[in-house]
Amino acid sequence: MSDTPHIVAIIPARGGSKSIPRKNIRPLGGLPLIAYSIAAGLQSKRVHRVIVSTDSPEIAEIALEWGAEVPFLRPAELSEDTTTDLPVFEHALRWLEENENYRADVAVQLRPTSPLRPPNLTDAAIETLLQYPEADSVRCVTASGQNPFKMWRIGNDGRLQTLMQSAFREPYNMPRQALPDTYWQTGHVEAIRYETIMRKKSMTGDLIMPCLVSPEYAIDLDNQYQWDFAEHVLAHWGLECVQPEAGKVIYGH
Repeated sequence: MSDTPHIVAIIPARGGSKSIPRKNIRPLGGLPLIAYSIAAGLQSKRVHRVIVSTDSPEIAEIALEWGAEVPFLRPAELSEDTTTDLPVFEHALRWLEENENYRADVAVQLRPTSPLRPPNLTDAAIETLLQYPEADSVRCVTASGQNPFKMWRIGNDGRLQTLMQSAFREPYNMPRQALPDTYWQTGHVEAIRYETIMRKKSMTGDLIMPCLVSPEYAIDLDNQYQWDFAEHVLAHWGLECVQPEAGKVIYGH
């Protein structure tokens, strides 16, 4: 990696959405959902380019209006319900190399469905990755609302089975404070080295570093209830969040 690494933010935003129709461009707080992720990249001090990977001309047009680049339309075979992140990022990074001779050192994933981001979160994730040369990636996590040591499955016999094996005797009967702290991943920011994606064929690699997010920001928009809650948080909680700013776009900063 060079002394000044090339860092590209990639926002995956396909046109199809069954849970919330046209989700990626639906207004949240009066602004298109995707605009929040575009702003998180544009307002970063570390990100050099903000690219939206989409199969939808409508999403592409709105992304351009809010300052992102859309140098290609994603192929339909990479825009299906079952498509994972890895081939989408491989396609974007390969396209930039083959068509623009641009090789990113770090790819930053900014998912549209996690729009409430503290202002410095994108840079915090990137700087964590750069601080640990041995790390393959950085992923945002937040404290678990429920401890998985107290979670269950229902077996084929209809009986409860503990979700996690543990050295504790009956952890589900222990006080919460006596159990290890646990975290669940959010979709706010993921910083991944080029080699992790293109050579290890992984979106995480083996050594993953955490970037902590306060729980009040951890809203992932997968259904109408979560959408309504996000609207309420934006309107009433006074959280300091990245806010889209149309017409204030400067690349190469």
